Amino acid sequence: MRTDTDQPMNDESRRGTVRENSDALVKFREVQKTFDGETLVIKNLNLDIEPGEFLTLLGPSGSGKTTTLMMLAGFEVPTHGEILLAGRSLRNVPPHKRDIGMVFQNYALFPHMTVEENLAFPLQARKMAAAEIGDRVNRVLDMVQLTPYGKRRPGQLSGGQQQRVAVARALVYEPQLVLMDEPLGALDKQLREQMQLEIKHIHDSVGVTVVYVTHDQSEALTMSDRIAVFNDGEIQQLADPKVLYEAPENAFVAQFIGENNRFSGRFVEINGGDCLVEVEGGHRIRALVVHSDAVGAPVSLSLRPESVQINPPADRVANLFDARVEELIYLGDYTRARISVCGNDDFVVKVARTDRAPQLNVGQDITVGWHSKDCRALDPL
Repeated sequence: MRTDTDQPMNDESRRGTVRENSDALVKFREVQKTFDGETLVIKNLNLDIEPGEFLTLLGPSGSGKTTTLMMLAGFEVPTHGEILLAGRSLRNVPPHKRDIGMVFQNYALFPHMTVEENLAFPLQARKMAAAEIGDRVNRVLDMVQLTPYGKRRPGQLSGGQQQRVAVARALVYEPQLVLMDEPLGALDKQLREQMQLEIKHIHDSVGVTVVYVTHDQSEALTMSDRIAVFNDGEIQQLADPKVLYEAPENAFVAQFIGENNRFSGRFVEINGGDCLVEVEGGHRIRALVVHSDAVGAPVSLSLRPESVQINPPADRVANLFDARVEELIYLGDYTRARISVCGNDDFVVKVARTDRAPQLNVGQDITVGWHSKDCRALDPL
C-alpha cells in the first residue's frame, strides 16, 4: 500500500499525473474520452494502479469515474491516450481477452443455473479441465462462505448471498484485476456495511488488484488502500483514506468527503504555512495555508466538526469565538450540534458521548475554538 504524506500536492499530482512507475499493474497515460466529439468527460487522465491494491474511484454522478472503469474493462474506447495492463497496451484488446473480472450492481448471474454452475461457466468458457473447474469452484465457495448453497439457484438466495456469488465468479479464474461497479448499491444499509467488510477481507486474503467505483464516501473510506476523487472528468486528489479526510487539497474534496464546516473570506496575512483570514462580520480566523495566494485574495476555510472544541481554555486554541447552540441531534455515540458562529448558522460540532462531554441546550451561549492546523485555507468556492 502506498503511503501519502500530509504535504501540499502540486497541480499535477492532485489531478492524477504520476511519475513513471515501472511496477504499476495498470497505467493510464494522457487518456481522454468524449462521446459527442466536443465535451471531454475524461480529461488527460494519468494514473498508476499498483499490484494488489484496492483503489476506489469516488465522485458524484457524471464525474467520470464509471467511464474510466468502462474504458479499463474494454466496454468503452479512449478517444485519446493509452491504457496498459501488465505492460501491454489494451488498445484493440476485446473485454473477454483482458484477464479482468467484473462485478456489477445487478449481480448479472444466470437465473437458470445453480451457484456452482454460475461459477463454473467462466472456467468452461476457457476450456479448463473438469477436475480443475471443480477444485476452483469449491475454493471460491469456501472463500465467500457459501459452500452449503452450491446447488441453489440465484433466486433462492438473499441479495447479500447473490452479491457474494458475483464476487466469487469474478475471482474464480484468478484474473490479474477485478473491477467492481457500484456492487453494493442495491443492498440495504446494514447489509451494505457487512458486505463492505466481507469484500475487503476477501481482497486481503486473495491479494488481487481491485478497482472499485462508488459515490458513497463512507464505503470508499472503509474499503480502500487509496481513493481517487473525481470531479468534472479529472482526479481532484489521489491519496489514502486518512490523508484524504484529514488533509483535503482543495475545496471540492473537503466538501465531498465527510462533513465539513466552510467559511469564505479573504487573506489578511500570510506568513509561511500560517495565514489569517477575515470572514463575515470582520471575524479573523488563523489557518494552515494549503492554497496560497496574495493578501486580499478570496479563500475558503475547511474545518472538520470533530476538530472543534466547546468552551476550551483561551490559551489552548488559536481560534476562539462566541457561539450559540441552534439545534441538537442525538446520534448514539455522539451528538450533532448545529451552532451559529462567525456569521455561519450551519456550523456543525460533533460532541462525543463521554463523561466529560459538555451538557448543551438549544439557545445556550457557548464559546468554540480550534487549532490553526485543523483549519485549512483552500481555493475559493
